[in-house]
Parts: sequence; C-alpha cells; structure tokens
Amino acid sequence: MQSVTLSLFRFGSARARAWALFQMGPARFALRAIRDIGTVKLCGSGVGEGFTPIPDTSVYAILATWPDHDAARRAMLGTHVFRRYADMAKERLTIFLTPTSARGRWDGVEPFMPQDLATDGPVAALTRATIRLRSARRFWRHEPAISRAIGSDPNVMFKIGIGELPLMRQATFSIWPDTKSMAEFARADGPHARAIRAVRDGGLFKEELYARFHVDAVEGRWAGMTPDLTQTRGGHAQDMKVAAE
Repeated sequence: MQSVTLSLFRFGSARARAWALFQMGPARFALRAIRDIGTVKLCGSGVGEGFTPIPDTSVYAILATWPDHDAARRAMLGTHVFRRYADMAKERLTIFLTPTSARGRWDGVEPFMPQDLATDGPVAALTRATIRLRSARRFWRHEPAISRAIGSDPNVMFKIGIGELPLMRQATFSIWPDTKSMAEFARADGPHARAIRAVRDGGLFKEELYARFHVDAVEGRWAGMTPDLTQTRGGHAQDMKVAAE
C-alpha cells in the first residue's frame, strides 16, 4: 500500500536558514537517489493559510511517496539527506498518509495511488497547481479570499502552504476532522467557493492536482508540541488546531 509522507522542517538561526535555502538545489538530487523513493518534491513554504506569494524562509517541506510506511521510516532514519535536515532543523514533523482519491497531475505524472479505505476520522487534502504565467496576476487577486476562508474555518486542524516555485507552482495542505466537514467547506457558497469558481472558469492553471488522504500517523514536534492529528477528541477538532506558521 503506497505511503505518502509530508516532512516539515523549521529552521531557527540565520545560518540554518541559509543552509536550507542553499539545499533547494543539491538536496533534490540526493533525495531522488534514495532507494524506494518514488515521487519526491522539495518545497519552500509561505506565510498565511494556503497559496501565498510571501515566502517563509524558516520552513521547508519534503513530500514523498514510498512502497509503504516502513520504507519511509527506514529512509528517514538511514539516509544522510534526511538526517542532515533533522540535525539542522529546530523542529521537524512528519505526517504519514495513505491516498484515498486523486485527480490531476504533478509535472505530467499521477503521483498517488488511491486505496479503497474507510475515511472515518481525520482526512487530509492537497491542492496543487501550476499557474499560467499570463494569468498569475489574475490568480493572485483571488487567492487572499481562498486563504482567509481556510484559516477562519473552525474545523481545520492543520494547514500549510508550500511551493516549488514562488508565485507559479503552489500547493496547500490541510487536515480536517472528517470528510463531511471538508466537503461542507468546499461546497459552502462563500468567498472561497466564489474564488475557486472564478479561477476554474478563467482557466488560470496550466496543471492541477487534487488529492485526499487518510491520516495514519504523526511523528515529531511542531509549534512546541506533538499534534494529535490522527483522531478527534470527543468531536472537538478545534482542540487540536495547529498552524504551520
């Protein structure tokens, strides 16, 4: 069963941040050489709630696919590139996921292999797009409404905006207590829905990918705590709400 991991690293000192920025080049080659790794994306992050043009120079992300969770853990513990990121970071967190649905492509590839799993409990959503160069200004006029809606929703448990290329190649990742709350947010006729319709009707994306995942495990610490994102507590998802900023 395919494993998908999102590893987040927060760097504190100026030296550590400079190191992480420099690694956006050479680390890509080291990651691709890891045994058992499939698709791998090394991303920066942005301030705010979702897609964002303003970078956060302290946070970087590695999104990867593996044959299973055990293969992912072996690589993270046993390869130099992952160990170096862990050593340099002030905080690190890895979210282990199993894809349950996917539509679209990433760099021309369908990276996720959805499994027929029960989707009770928390679910994660990944929305990723390559924005057409000629449409970038129009897209970023709509984006603030989308981000504000995600950030203000009381059900969202975790969210972060990541990207391979500022302004043009962006993704947003969020975790919700269940599929019902995520679907209600997506369907609600508010600023988010209107902005999404405008983006789709305008053909502003060169490439899109929408995927959902079952949240299997969370390892590490973020914002000074180990967030429990694998189950709800008495139905109160807001008790676990964690911002990635």
